[in-house]
Amino acid sequence: MTDLFDRASELETEFREQALARHFEQWRQSGYSHCEDCGDPIPDARRAVMPNSTRCVLCQQLAEK
Repeated sequence: MTDLFDRASELETEFREQALARHFEQWRQSGYSHCEDCGDPIPDARRAVMPNSTRCVLCQQLAEK
């Protein structure tokens, strides 16, 4: 019976890791949609010019000071 539970736990871990990998790959390809500092949405125009930007313009300016 223990083997059954161990296998179920292994499968759950594998499925979770696959789901997280898919999620982060989609996230990486599409870039960030919200600023990592303030949480506000990054404007589409900024994302179009800099798809991998992680901050909105204001937070980026503050970070560069």
